[in-house]
Amino acid sequence: MTTMTEADALAGLRDALGLLKDREQVAERLLDSSAKHSFDPDKELDWNAPFEAGKWFWPPELVSLYGTPLWKRMSEEQRIQLSQHEAAALASLGIWFELILMQLLVRHVYDKAATSAHVRYALTEIEDECRHSKMFARLISRGETPWYPVAPVHHNLGRLFKTISTTPGSFTATLLGEEVLDWMQRLTFPDERVQTLIRGVTRIHVVEEARHVRYAREELRRQMVTAPRWSQEFTRITSGEFARVFSVAFINPQVYENVGLDKKEAMAQVKASGHRREVMQTGAKRLTDFLDDIGVLRGVGRQMWRSSGLLA
Repeated sequence: MTTMTEADALAGLRDALGLLKDREQVAERLLDSSAKHSFDPDKELDWNAPFEAGKWFWPPELVSLYGTPLWKRMSEEQRIQLSQHEAAALASLGIWFELILMQLLVRHVYDKAATSAHVRYALTEIEDECRHSKMFARLISRGETPWYPVAPVHHNLGRLFKTISTTPGSFTATLLGEEVLDWMQRLTFPDERVQTLIRGVTRIHVVEEARHVRYAREELRRQMVTAPRWSQEFTRITSGEFARVFSVAFINPQVYENVGLDKKEAMAQVKASGHRREVMQTGAKRLTDFLDDIGVLRGVGRQMWRSSGLLA
Protein backbone atom coordinates (compact mmCIF):
# COMPACT_ATOMS: atom_id res chain seq x y z
CA MET A 1 0.00 0.00 0.00
CA THR A 2 1.40 3.41 -1.01
CA THR A 3 1.17 6.27 1.49
CA MET A 4 0.44 9.69 -0.02
CA THR A 5 2.63 12.48 1.34
CA GLU A 6 1.41 16.00 1.96
CA ALA A 7 3.39 17.17 -1.06
CA ASP A 8 1.63 14.57 -3.21
CA ALA A 9 -1.77 15.65 -1.89
CA LEU A 10 -1.10 19.30 -2.72
CA ALA A 11 0.59 18.68 -6.06
CA GLY A 12 -1.10 20.69 -8.76
CA LEU A 13 -3.12 22.88 -6.38
CA ARG A 14 -3.06 26.53 -7.34
CA ASP A 15 -4.56 29.90 -6.50
CA ALA A 16 -4.80 33.16 -8.42
CA LEU A 17 -1.02 33.56 -8.10
CA GLY A 18 -0.21 30.15 -9.63
CA LEU A 19 0.89 26.77 -8.34
CA LEU A 20 1.44 26.43 -4.60
CA LYS A 21 5.10 26.07 -3.70
CA ASP A 22 6.42 23.04 -1.82
CA ARG A 23 6.46 23.90 1.89
CA GLU A 24 9.76 22.12 2.60
CA GLN A 25 11.57 23.68 -0.35
CA VAL A 26 10.48 27.16 0.73
CA ALA A 27 11.66 26.50 4.28
CA GLU A 28 15.02 25.11 3.16
CA ARG A 29 15.71 28.26 1.12
CA LEU A 30 14.73 30.46 4.05
CA LEU A 31 16.95 28.49 6.41
CA ASP A 32 19.86 28.93 4.02
CA SER A 33 19.20 32.68 3.82
CA SER A 34 18.97 32.89 7.63
CA ALA A 35 22.37 31.22 7.96
CA LYS A 36 23.91 33.82 5.64
CA HIS A 37 22.06 36.99 6.60
CA SER A 38 21.24 37.14 10.30
CA PHE A 39 22.46 39.77 12.75
CA ASP A 40 23.19 40.22 16.43
CA PRO A 41 22.00 43.79 17.17
CA ASP A 42 24.01 43.93 20.42
CA LYS A 43 27.22 43.53 18.40
CA GLU A 44 26.15 44.99 15.06
CA LEU A 45 25.08 48.44 16.31
CA ASP A 46 26.95 51.14 18.24
CA TRP A 47 24.61 51.67 21.18
CA ASN A 48 26.96 54.07 22.96
CA ALA A 49 27.32 56.64 20.17
CA PRO A 50 25.52 59.92 20.96
CA PHE A 51 22.50 60.93 18.92
CA GLU A 52 23.37 63.40 16.15
CA ALA A 53 22.10 66.96 16.60
CA GLY A 54 19.41 68.00 14.16
CA LYS A 55 18.72 64.52 12.83
CA TRP A 56 15.32 62.86 12.79
CA PHE A 57 14.30 59.65 14.51
CA TRP A 58 11.80 58.85 11.76
CA PRO A 59 11.51 60.42 8.29
CA PRO A 60 9.41 63.58 8.71
CA GLU A 61 7.01 62.57 5.93
CA LEU A 62 6.11 59.47 7.98
CA VAL A 63 5.46 61.38 11.23
CA SER A 64 1.71 61.35 11.88
CA LEU A 65 1.19 65.14 11.98
CA TYR A 66 3.27 65.90 8.87
CA GLY A 67 1.61 68.54 6.68
CA THR A 68 -1.18 69.37 9.15
CA PRO A 69 -1.89 72.91 10.43
CA LEU A 70 -0.49 71.87 13.80
CA TRP A 71 2.73 70.64 12.15
CA LYS A 72 3.16 74.02 10.48
CA ARG A 73 2.97 75.77 13.86
CA MET A 74 5.52 73.46 15.51
CA SER A 75 9.21 74.37 15.76
CA GLU A 76 11.75 72.14 14.04
CA GLU A 77 12.99 71.01 17.45
CA GLN A 78 9.46 69.99 18.48
CA ARG A 79 8.93 68.13 15.20
CA ILE A 80 12.13 66.14 15.73
CA GLN A 81 11.11 65.44 19.32
CA LEU A 82 7.76 64.11 18.07
CA SER A 83 9.59 61.87 15.59
CA GLN A 84 11.58 60.41 18.50
CA HIS A 85 8.46 59.68 20.53
CA GLU A 86 6.66 58.18 17.53
CA ALA A 87 9.69 55.96 16.82
CA ALA A 88 9.52 54.76 20.44
CA ALA A 89 5.76 54.18 20.13
CA LEU A 90 6.28 52.11 16.97
CA ALA A 91 9.04 50.11 18.67
CA SER A 92 6.66 49.48 21.59
CA LEU A 93 3.94 48.38 19.16
CA GLY A 94 6.46 46.12 17.45
CA ILE A 95 7.30 44.37 20.72
CA TRP A 96 3.60 43.79 21.47
CA PHE A 97 3.00 42.44 18.02
CA GLU A 98 6.07 40.18 17.97
CA LEU A 99 5.14 38.65 21.32
CA ILE A 100 1.79 37.71 19.75
CA LEU A 101 3.50 36.42 16.61
CA MET A 102 5.90 34.20 18.52
CA GLN A 103 3.02 32.54 20.38
CA LEU A 104 1.11 32.03 17.11
CA LEU A 105 4.15 30.41 15.51
CA VAL A 106 4.55 28.01 18.43
CA ARG A 107 0.88 27.07 18.11
CA HIS A 108 1.31 26.58 14.35
CA VAL A 109 4.13 24.03 14.70
CA TYR A 110 2.86 22.29 17.85
CA ASP A 111 1.35 19.36 15.92
CA LYS A 112 3.96 19.21 13.15
CA ALA A 113 7.09 17.08 12.82
CA ALA A 114 9.89 18.86 14.65
CA THR A 115 12.42 17.49 12.15
CA SER A 116 10.77 19.18 9.16
CA ALA A 117 12.39 22.21 7.55
CA HIS A 118 9.06 24.03 7.94
CA VAL A 119 9.20 23.68 11.73
CA ARG A 120 12.92 24.41 11.89
CA TYR A 121 12.35 27.66 10.01
CA ALA A 122 9.48 28.63 12.34
CA LEU A 123 11.85 28.16 15.29
CA THR A 124 14.47 30.21 13.45
CA GLU A 125 11.95 32.99 12.93
CA ILE A 126 11.11 32.92 16.63
CA GLU A 127 14.82 33.41 17.32
CA ASP A 128 14.79 36.42 14.99
CA GLU A 129 11.73 37.89 16.70
CA CYS A 130 13.30 37.48 20.14
CA ARG A 131 16.30 39.49 18.97
CA HIS A 132 14.05 42.10 17.36
CA SER A 133 12.01 42.57 20.52
CA LYS A 134 15.17 43.00 22.60
CA MET A 135 16.54 45.41 19.98
CA PHE A 136 13.39 47.53 20.07
CA ALA A 137 13.39 47.55 23.87
CA ARG A 138 17.02 48.66 23.93
CA LEU A 139 16.26 51.39 21.39
CA ILE A 140 13.47 52.75 23.60
CA SER A 141 15.74 52.67 26.66
CA ARG A 142 18.51 54.40 24.73
CA GLY A 143 16.37 57.47 24.02
CA GLU A 144 14.67 59.96 26.30
CA THR A 145 11.21 58.49 25.80
CA PRO A 146 8.92 56.18 27.76
CA TRP A 147 7.71 52.77 26.70
CA TYR A 148 4.33 53.15 24.99
CA PRO A 149 2.14 50.09 25.66
CA VAL A 150 -0.99 49.62 23.56
CA ALA A 151 -4.33 50.52 25.13
CA PRO A 152 -5.68 47.93 27.61
CA VAL A 153 -8.58 47.07 25.28
CA HIS A 154 -6.15 46.28 22.44
CA HIS A 155 -3.87 44.38 24.80
CA ASN A 156 -6.77 42.16 25.83
CA LEU A 157 -8.02 41.78 22.26
CA GLY A 158 -4.53 40.52 21.42
CA ARG A 159 -4.83 37.98 24.23
CA LEU A 160 -8.20 36.83 22.82
CA PHE A 161 -6.88 36.68 19.27
CA LYS A 162 -3.94 34.49 20.34
CA THR A 163 -6.45 32.07 21.85
CA ILE A 164 -9.04 31.79 19.08
CA SER A 165 -7.06 32.47 15.90
CA THR A 166 -7.01 29.84 13.17
CA THR A 167 -3.83 29.19 11.18
CA PRO A 168 -4.81 31.35 8.18
CA GLY A 169 -5.98 34.09 10.56
CA SER A 170 -2.64 33.99 12.33
CA PHE A 171 -0.65 34.40 9.12
CA THR A 172 -2.92 37.19 7.85
CA ALA A 173 -2.34 39.10 11.09
CA THR A 174 1.39 38.37 10.82
CA LEU A 175 1.55 39.98 7.41
CA LEU A 176 -0.46 43.01 8.53
CA GLY A 177 1.92 43.63 11.41
CA GLU A 178 5.02 43.14 9.27
CA GLU A 179 4.34 44.67 5.88
CA VAL A 180 3.18 48.20 6.74
CA LEU A 181 6.11 48.77 9.07
CA ASP A 182 8.42 47.12 6.55
CA TRP A 183 7.40 49.65 3.90
CA MET A 184 8.15 52.51 6.29
CA GLN A 185 11.47 51.02 7.37
CA ARG A 186 12.58 50.58 3.76
CA LEU A 187 12.22 54.34 3.44
CA THR A 188 14.00 54.94 6.76
CA PHE A 189 17.25 52.97 6.68
CA PRO A 190 18.74 54.68 3.58
CA ASP A 191 17.57 58.16 4.68
CA GLU A 192 20.61 60.18 5.76
CA ARG A 193 18.39 62.70 7.57
CA VAL A 194 17.66 59.99 10.15
CA GLN A 195 19.76 59.05 13.20
CA THR A 196 22.41 56.41 12.47
CA LEU A 197 21.17 54.11 15.23
CA ILE A 198 17.59 54.20 13.91
CA ARG A 199 18.84 53.44 10.40
CA GLY A 200 20.82 50.48 11.72
CA VAL A 201 17.85 49.07 13.62
CA THR A 202 15.55 49.39 10.60
CA ARG A 203 18.14 47.86 8.25
CA ILE A 204 18.44 44.73 10.40
CA HIS A 205 14.68 44.47 10.72
CA VAL A 206 14.07 44.85 6.97
CA VAL A 207 16.61 42.18 6.00
CA GLU A 208 15.32 39.59 8.47
CA GLU A 209 11.62 40.42 8.10
CA ALA A 210 11.79 39.79 4.34
CA ARG A 211 12.16 36.07 5.16
CA HIS A 212 9.27 36.18 7.63
CA VAL A 213 7.01 37.77 5.02
CA ARG A 214 7.90 35.08 2.47
CA TYR A 215 7.19 32.29 4.97
CA ALA A 216 3.84 33.82 6.00
CA ARG A 217 2.72 34.54 2.45
CA GLU A 218 3.42 31.04 1.19
CA GLU A 219 1.69 29.44 4.18
CA LEU A 220 -1.32 31.73 3.90
CA ARG A 221 -1.69 30.87 0.21
CA ARG A 222 -1.71 27.20 1.16
CA GLN A 223 -4.21 27.72 3.96
CA MET A 224 -6.67 29.72 1.85
CA VAL A 225 -6.76 26.84 -0.67
CA THR A 226 -6.95 23.95 1.82
CA ALA A 227 -8.74 25.33 4.92
CA PRO A 228 -12.45 24.59 5.42
CA ARG A 229 -14.86 27.22 4.12
CA TRP A 230 -15.79 28.33 7.66
CA SER A 231 -12.11 28.90 8.46
CA GLN A 232 -11.62 30.98 5.33
CA GLU A 233 -14.60 33.16 6.20
CA PHE A 234 -13.46 33.47 9.82
CA THR A 235 -10.08 34.63 8.50
CA ARG A 236 -11.72 37.34 6.41
CA ILE A 237 -13.61 38.71 9.41
CA THR A 238 -10.82 38.46 12.00
CA SER A 239 -8.30 40.03 9.61
CA GLY A 240 -10.67 42.96 9.12
CA GLU A 241 -10.96 43.43 12.87
CA PHE A 242 -7.19 43.14 13.31
CA ALA A 243 -6.73 45.78 10.58
CA ARG A 244 -9.04 48.10 12.51
CA VAL A 245 -7.13 47.54 15.77
CA PHE A 246 -3.76 47.92 14.05
CA SER A 247 -4.70 51.22 12.40
CA VAL A 248 -5.92 52.67 15.71
CA ALA A 249 -2.96 51.37 17.73
CA PHE A 250 -0.34 52.42 15.18
CA ILE A 251 0.51 55.63 16.99
CA ASN A 252 -0.05 56.01 20.73
CA PRO A 253 -1.85 59.35 21.31
CA GLN A 254 0.17 59.91 24.49
CA VAL A 255 3.11 60.95 22.26
CA TYR A 256 1.37 64.27 21.58
CA GLU A 257 1.03 65.23 25.24
CA ASN A 258 4.62 64.18 25.89
CA VAL A 259 5.92 66.74 23.40
CA GLY A 260 3.66 69.53 24.67
CA LEU A 261 0.76 69.28 22.21
CA ASP A 262 -2.97 69.13 22.83
CA LYS A 263 -3.82 65.44 22.42
CA LYS A 264 -7.38 65.92 21.19
CA GLU A 265 -6.38 68.55 18.65
CA ALA A 266 -3.50 66.41 17.37
CA MET A 267 -5.64 63.28 17.04
CA ALA A 268 -8.35 65.22 15.18
CA GLN A 269 -5.83 66.63 12.72
CA VAL A 270 -4.23 63.24 12.10
CA LYS A 271 -7.68 61.76 11.43
CA ALA A 272 -8.45 64.53 8.95
CA SER A 273 -5.04 64.38 7.23
CA GLY A 274 -5.18 63.27 3.62
CA HIS A 275 -1.39 62.85 3.65
CA ARG A 276 -1.55 60.48 6.61
CA ARG A 277 -4.33 58.47 5.01
CA GLU A 278 -2.26 58.17 1.82
CA VAL A 279 0.82 57.08 3.79
CA MET A 280 -1.07 54.29 5.56
CA GLN A 281 -2.82 53.06 2.42
CA THR A 282 0.39 53.16 0.39
CA GLY A 283 2.19 51.24 3.14
CA ALA A 284 -0.54 48.58 3.12
CA LYS A 285 -1.09 48.38 -0.65
CA ARG A 286 1.35 45.58 -1.43
CA LEU A 287 -0.31 43.52 1.30
CA THR A 288 -3.91 44.37 0.39
CA ASP A 289 -3.22 43.54 -3.27
CA PHE A 290 -1.89 40.14 -2.19
CA LEU A 291 -4.79 39.46 0.18
CA ASP A 292 -7.24 40.44 -2.54
CA ASP A 293 -5.59 38.03 -4.99
CA ILE A 294 -5.86 35.05 -2.62
CA GLY A 295 -9.43 35.72 -1.54
CA VAL A 296 -9.09 37.26 1.92
CA LEU A 297 -10.61 40.66 1.10
CA ARG A 298 -14.18 39.62 0.51
CA GLY A 299 -17.61 40.38 1.99
CA VAL A 300 -17.82 41.82 5.49
CA GLY A 301 -14.06 41.46 5.93
CA ARG A 302 -13.42 43.79 3.00
CA GLN A 303 -15.78 46.38 4.47
CA MET A 304 -13.89 46.18 7.76
CA TRP A 305 -10.58 46.72 5.96
CA ARG A 306 -12.05 49.82 4.30
CA SER A 307 -13.28 51.16 7.65
CA SER A 308 -9.76 50.70 9.08
CA GLY A 309 -8.44 53.25 6.56
CA LEU A 310 -5.82 50.83 5.23
CA LEU A 311 -7.76 49.93 2.07
CA ALA A 312 -8.73 52.66 -0.39
